[in-house]
Amino acid sequence: MAALMYHDIVAAGAEDSSGFPGRDAARYKVTPERFGGHLRAITAGRPAARSGPVITFDDGGVGALTAATILERYGLHGHFLVTANYLGTRGFLNESDLRDLRSRGHLIGSHSCSHPLRMGHCSPARLVDEWTRSRDVISNILGEAIAVASVPGGDYAPAVAEAAARAGFTQLFTSEPTARPDRVFGLELRGRFTIYQRTAASTVEGLVCGSWLPRTRQTLAWNTRKMSKRITGRRYLQIRRLLLRHDSTVQWGDSEPEKSQV
Repeated sequence: MAALMYHDIVAAGAEDSSGFPGRDAARYKVTPERFGGHLRAITAGRPAARSGPVITFDDGGVGALTAATILERYGLHGHFLVTANYLGTRGFLNESDLRDLRSRGHLIGSHSCSHPLRMGHCSPARLVDEWTRSRDVISNILGEAIAVASVPGGDYAPAVAEAAARAGFTQLFTSEPTARPDRVFGLELRGRFTIYQRTAASTVEGLVCGSWLPRTRQTLAWNTRKMSKRITGRRYLQIRRLLLRHDSTVQWGDSEPEKSQV
């Protein structure tokens, strides 16, 4: 079963009203109209008894509330994976929102505490801290232990999964464009196909149905980015910020490598 990675559902021109601001983040923000088209393509002709893709949303922007409402029109539920440090801040879900989404049948999980863009390069102690504290914060809000998380920044390494397992998670989503799950350190590792602001409904349908062309395109793009990150190291973030005019007001988790706060 394929898993799709969305970030936010926001009206055109209002991208900075939900989630992380800036041109970089806006690339992943889909309008409600386009999202509805995606869901129509996914559900068209699907037998009621057959399950659809896993639909995930990273970051925890308030656009999750719009996403949930649209999902429910099609009889679907989402996985909302939130960044614990930003809960209740401008543009992000608050505690009441999380409880409301959960009461409506949606799954809530962690997207770390502080969203390090290079999480795979954090120290083992930092990784355990990011996962453990985010799990505690969100579980306490919901009154139930959460078991699912997703890796921020697409920067996966085995140590990230090992720390997530130590923190008590049983399922971890990455940004690797694959539908084949794996098991590592006792947890299920799931890749996802990335959905961008301009992704067409036909592309989403192809990703879900296993069409080789859209999946191959994502794989090639993903491998190119991985190679760029490997070659440039920390300079990759500087280049990315320059090219995409990254919003300087966002304090990512690796702005101060060994510090994070809830």
